[in-house]
Amino acid sequence: MLAKKIGIDLGTANTLVYLPKKGVVVNEPTVVAISIEDNRIMAIGNQAKEMLGRAPETITVSRPMKDGVIADYRITEAMLRYFIGKVLGRWRVFRPDVMVSVPAGITSTERRAVVEATIKAGAKNAYVVKEPVLAAIGAGLPINDPVGQMIIDIGGGTSEMAVISLGGIVSCASVRVGGDKLDQAISEYIRKRHNLAIGDRTAEKIKIKIGSALPQEKEVVLSIQGRDLVGGLPKTIDIKGNEITEAISDQLGEIIKSVKSVLQGTPPELVADIMDHGMVLSGGGALLKNLDTLISEAVGVTCRIAKEPLLCVAKGTGTALDHLEVYKRSIMSKK
Repeated sequence: MLAKKIGIDLGTANTLVYLPKKGVVVNEPTVVAISIEDNRIMAIGNQAKEMLGRAPETITVSRPMKDGVIADYRITEAMLRYFIGKVLGRWRVFRPDVMVSVPAGITSTERRAVVEATIKAGAKNAYVVKEPVLAAIGAGLPINDPVGQMIIDIGGGTSEMAVISLGGIVSCASVRVGGDKLDQAISEYIRKRHNLAIGDRTAEKIKIKIGSALPQEKEVVLSIQGRDLVGGLPKTIDIKGNEITEAISDQLGEIIKSVKSVLQGTPPELVADIMDHGMVLSGGGALLKNLDTLISEAVGVTCRIAKEPLLCVAKGTGTALDHLEVYKRSIMSKK
């Protein structure tokens, strides 16, 4: 297969690989399992996620991306090599051009680390583009027009919000609150309120099944299992949806505060555009029930969910790779 262009949404929770004309060809958790004895990588992606919370002491299962940036350089490079190899196969003829998404608040050192890891993983050229720009492109927003567009991208490690006009970011904020912090808040709440210890995967399941950004009149109830903190034995409890709303309210408050700060730093003409066109919500966090309504009510501007919010950044990499000349002002770094 002679694929010359690959787009990678290197997320804290999931990594998506996009091929122009083919779409998203890989969507796996950003998780790596390593053998402690010989420092060997044992599993990456889906296989590694199955080991989370279940591995013996001889195996560490970790996420090499923390808050949207590389926390472990060597493991990230191995992971990129795995994903690029999975797409191109063993018999690759050309080294591909690879575009990787990075948080808007990334430092130049962190950006350089992503470029170097991508080149070492087998790329000919590495393009690094800020996540909100790619999310806006993937959501179908005309970012090159002289009109203000606002995107709110809520991922696993970070939430990014930006006002974009004429292909560039006018005002933006990046807050290290995302799906992972919501999961932690749920775990902490259940620990304190119900004396029950639960794992990360259980917390995520609760968020997906009964989580809501606003209290609901018709409450949903979910039975969950964990370890009783008093007796230390397995225990099952029922948890209500509105308890989860309470558990995550502080984290959602931080996201809303950042949305407001971006609007406060935006020129009046562009604010008028945003009031006309509304804000667009993308990323996995956009799937949290009633989040668009909560943001609309808190900010006073219509907020809608993008089509296929989970795929927006990945689709944006594909579109930008196909039209590099058009989007060259949005490309932050090339090597």
